[in-house]
Amino acid sequence: MGYATLAACVADMEKHGHLVRITAEVDPHLELAAIQRRAFRLGAPAMLFTNVKGCSFSMAANLFATRERLHFIFRDALPRVRRLFALKACPGEGLRHPIDACRVLPALWHMLPRRTSAAPVLECRASVGDLPRLVSWPGDGGAFVTLPLVYSEHPDRPGHAGSNLGMYRVQLDGNDYAPDEVGLHYQIHRGIGTHHAAALARGGRLPVRIFVGGPPALTLAAVMPLPEGLPELLFAGVLGGGRISLCNTPDFPLPVVAEADFCISGYVEPGLKPEGPFGDHVGYYSLRHDFPVLKVRSVHHRREAIWPFTTVGRPPQEDTLFGEFIHELTADLVPQVFAGVREVHAVDAAGVHPLLLVLGSERYAPYEPERTPRELVTCGLHVLGTTQTALAKYVLVAAHEDDSRLTTHDVPHFFRHMLERTDFRRDLRCITSTPTDTLDYTGTALNEGSKLLWTAAGKARRTLGTELGADMPLPDGFTEPRLLSAGIVAVRGPVHTGARGDQDSRLEDFAQGLAAWGRRDSFPLVVVVDSSTFATRNWENFLWTVFTRSDPAADIYGAGGSIRSKHWGCDGPLVIDARLKCFQAPPLEEDPDVERRVDALGAPGGPLHGWV
Repeated sequence: MGYATLAACVADMEKHGHLVRITAEVDPHLELAAIQRRAFRLGAPAMLFTNVKGCSFSMAANLFATRERLHFIFRDALPRVRRLFALKACPGEGLRHPIDACRVLPALWHMLPRRTSAAPVLECRASVGDLPRLVSWPGDGGAFVTLPLVYSEHPDRPGHAGSNLGMYRVQLDGNDYAPDEVGLHYQIHRGIGTHHAAALARGGRLPVRIFVGGPPALTLAAVMPLPEGLPELLFAGVLGGGRISLCNTPDFPLPVVAEADFCISGYVEPGLKPEGPFGDHVGYYSLRHDFPVLKVRSVHHRREAIWPFTTVGRPPQEDTLFGEFIHELTADLVPQVFAGVREVHAVDAAGVHPLLLVLGSERYAPYEPERTPRELVTCGLHVLGTTQTALAKYVLVAAHEDDSRLTTHDVPHFFRHMLERTDFRRDLRCITSTPTDTLDYTGTALNEGSKLLWTAAGKARRTLGTELGADMPLPDGFTEPRLLSAGIVAVRGPVHTGARGDQDSRLEDFAQGLAAWGRRDSFPLVVVVDSSTFATRNWENFLWTVFTRSDPAADIYGAGGSIRSKHWGCDGPLVIDARLKCFQAPPLEEDPDVERRVDALGAPGGPLHGWV
């Protein structure tokens, strides 16, 4: 069986050496988050902080921060989950192996929540001001809940069958929130949006419960990209190996998760208030914007409640492990969800959503003498049309028929494969003025920008260069060309000063000047950056810089670029303007004074020595 409570999970992890107890006083303002980030980078055990300054609750960090730990927490249910997903991917296997199919029956039973009249989470009352005040980054607008479980139900279909459990940012203080208000920031393309829209259409408010802690399976279920119509509560029962206990209360229309550690109950009233800024998982601040507000009616917690937390920032972070674990569970389902697609990889180093690599099939015209991207375009549009992959900004799609060794998880090899085969006149398709990730500030407005569908199929059409030489034409302001890998060059460009959505004439002139470069076909991708030294130091820097700082429609140029029948193409090289734009959010930086305090905690003889 899995863990019915967070306390049971913490105790078992401590017993088996996966968690350490920290009794030294720690400050939730910046210091605790800095400790968590360092502990994650070092692969340290999970930590239970029992002496948090100004707080009466224990706080737990890095519970899910290693693959080994995730497998330990969900070890009992994982075999059943894998069998269930395998059966979903290939139903015929159930007929061929009926005994294995029967083994998933307990998992199906666990999907059904059970009703209870006793809820430990309701044992104690508190106020919003009593909750832990975790501030992760120096520029954050206040304290935030970083692992919230936000529960809502569709107003027209009440009950858990029409429910949504999502991890949406919750701001506890700062800005102009009243003591009984918290900010509720949910990004575009999130399940709660449907519920909120229905409530607004009725002219009313949306009841919401925010849980913190509880069965660990709830946390993973809240971030799973589940098919529409499959409530997270049901999947949490499967993953946790036991039915989720729900308890109804007479004073509120939604049930409580009985074994949660905390429960904030209230109504999302019509109207908005400023929320943020807050460091996010792309590696920058999401800025202050108007978002919904939850008017809090009550705050409850169980006795000896534990407040789990994490920090989001430039990947990799703890949520990176969530992504890897989810991929491990769902890899077999990809061909069923996306017809013609074999693999999908949301590249964590690029901020997850900005870059999606896809391995597809090209079967539409097998009689043609040369393989041409046709089905690949359908594959790309398919992943842009459903689930969280719809948030992708750059979608690169290759044909598995061209290279049996190709995988989306070998990023350098995948890029090389694409650059060797791309016809830049034919294979780039830009979707403009379209909804984009709320956290992406490269576009024309909040929630608006563009997407690039880049396909490649057929035999290699060029040999990529591996030595740059000194003959690259560089106009004034463009310096320090450096090679990342075969065919990819980064050039330091002038500081960006343009307006949002406008192309830069200096970049256009630079790109057209490359038409005279004798070796331009050997280097088909050129990126203009603020520091070519930083961008080419490793692939992680390159991916983060290029795909978090560029909007395809505004920031792509090319030698010999032209438009035919509203389709843009170029002779190459393709040029991407990946400078930090003057209107974009600033990148996250740690506070030096806080880092020095953490250094002292981790020094020989310090309470965190060996872990930070």
